[in-house]
Amino acid sequence: MTEELKSLSVLVGICPSTSALDECERSLDELERLLDTAGGIALAKVIQVKETFDPRTCIGSGKVEEIRALCENEKAELVVFDFELTPAQIRNLEKDLDGPAVIDRSMLILDIFAKHAVSGEGKLQVELAQLKYSAPRLIGKGTELSRQGGGIGSRGPGESKLETDRRHLKERVVALEHRLAELERNRAVMRASRDRSGIPKIAVVGYTNAGKSTLLNTLTGAGVLSENKLFATLDPTTRKMELPSGECVLITDTVGFIRKLPHHLVKAFKSTLDEVKYADILLVVSDASDPELSEHLQVTREIAEQLGAADKPVIYAYNKCDILDAVPTDGAEDSVFISALDGFGIEALLSLIEDVLQRTKKKSTLLIPYAEQSVLSAIYNSYSVESVDYEENGIRAVAVLDSKGLGMYGKYLIDN
Repeated sequence: MTEELKSLSVLVGICPSTSALDECERSLDELERLLDTAGGIALAKVIQVKETFDPRTCIGSGKVEEIRALCENEKAELVVFDFELTPAQIRNLEKDLDGPAVIDRSMLILDIFAKHAVSGEGKLQVELAQLKYSAPRLIGKGTELSRQGGGIGSRGPGESKLETDRRHLKERVVALEHRLAELERNRAVMRASRDRSGIPKIAVVGYTNAGKSTLLNTLTGAGVLSENKLFATLDPTTRKMELPSGECVLITDTVGFIRKLPHHLVKAFKSTLDEVKYADILLVVSDASDPELSEHLQVTREIAEQLGAADKPVIYAYNKCDILDAVPTDGAEDSVFISALDGFGIEALLSLIEDVLQRTKKKSTLLIPYAEQSVLSAIYNSYSVESVDYEENGIRAVAVLDSKGLGMYGKYLIDN
């Protein structure tokens, strides 16, 4: 295996006023971690304080000249902007900088996803997102695109497609959308099968690198790749887990969230992110040692809302307590402090999951026609049945149903 090329890079941010400098610096720090995950090295960070974006370059000619001199002195090959650039702005910046390639934050995230895509579906999703977002920004760069996997922003399943004409790109996008639609239908069939099983579903969500995959491995022995890198896990993994009470749940690890998650990425990964929307409970995992914990939780809530999961019961698991000086003794309702690495707090987490699951259940009375006695058997298989009476017009059953069961057997419900 050849040694991975480390792109020497300059990071650029922009903020509207000096009062926003702290936030801009934190965002650039995260951009540096993204660059490190992609295989690059940040030589310098540059911040432009500017109330309005310059339409030609965003940062203005003076700052562009400063960055050009910096790149020349430091022999930087890449300039990464911490905000979205238009195709024209990329062309203008590359012309003015005279040497280094230019990408934006979204293109860097797409590059990381291309690096970490494992499954066939994941690779298709990444290629679709790349073509929809990156290709229009790269068209017309000619031979500069012939960096097959040789630099950040140019790698991925669809990289060679970026050298074709616009018509070919559009055809490729349509073909990818059709293939992904078929995979989404297959995923919907699998999801419907899980729904019929009546087993509660838990989606593990949270900011990237919060320890979601480590937690899934601890809870289920799933063997999911777990690294101290942003977006180490891309493809969702679902495992069955038995709670201390003996009840089983399905728990799914999902792709991590991040600030300014590219819109095309969310659309391309719709079928896998739907695992969040269709879950019965959200298990929000966060890094309790991160100084930006509250901001990360806010990003997680906002993205969950975008995915249509704002009304789900939520459990908050504050992870990485093994590296805290002291573990907090109290927290918000339905929250627990854990260490997925050494197992601290796992028993408390499982107990909390059982408690929240119990709260979603309701004692319900159903009247099932004799011709549909198989429904009663299905309820027995998945739920606690307290009583059964055989009446003239059907079978009256009292069972404890969760939200899933109430949806599945709602047409049989009668007033208690």
